[in-house]
Amino acid sequence: MKRRWGTILILFVCIMAFGLGGAQALTSCRDLPDHAALQAALSAAQSEANGGFGLHMWAALVNRDGDVCGVAFSGGDRGDQWPGSRVISAQKANTANAFSLPSLALSTANLWAATQPGGSLFGLQHSNPVDTSVAYSNNAANYGMPNDPMVGQKIGGVNVFGGGLALYNASGTLLGAVGVSGDSSCADHNIAWRVRDALGLDHVPNGVGTPGDNIIFDVTNGFGHPECGVEDPDAADNTAVITACPLGDGATPGCTSP
Repeated sequence: MKRRWGTILILFVCIMAFGLGGAQALTSCRDLPDHAALQAALSAAQSEANGGFGLHMWAALVNRDGDVCGVAFSGGDRGDQWPGSRVISAQKANTANAFSLPSLALSTANLWAATQPGGSLFGLQHSNPVDTSVAYSNNAANYGMPNDPMVGQKIGGVNVFGGGLALYNASGTLLGAVGVSGDSSCADHNIAWRVRDALGLDHVPNGVGTPGDNIIFDVTNGFGHPECGVEDPDAADNTAVITACPLGDGATPGCTSP
């Protein structure tokens, strides 16, 4: 009898440990904004002049482990944005998170030059493919809703044009990333920049860009992005959207310390 109760106790402890581990994985998105906050920030950012075509957008959040924590769109219905951009937004978020560190942020925009033939990271864009069983599962009516089937799953994927940014809180802690897609890649970057600012997660400690992880319009730099050809001058050089600096740096022109 004692042996039986001992076995039951061990099984109970194992089940509880597994359950708590699962709960931690499911609640790891708590440090990130919820669906309503993401959608509000995206809608506000999309409504401004961002140098693109003024199209509606998709946005996605991932946590530091790469779990999708939220997917939203700015239009009235999921068909008001490019359908393909839903997965691309999550792919951009995954990329910015996967290749940023607590002390160094790397936006997806600034991966473009490095991943071209002859670049130092050529071929990176073909690594870590999107998990299509996650991307296109279940009912499409839930796409962009709080219960989007990607939420709670790892999407994977590497994207090397504008629209993905790492997320840092006021303490400089790296929480994950946001990805935005649906317009020109330069506009995607500008909208993602505004979304991050609106969410209060733009406390970038340092990054490959000017300032922080901002887009570099110089493909000879080694880490840069081509101009998209549709930006107005302000959007092209980001003077209209710069709101974050490396922590403690208030000297960069057009830059405001967090």
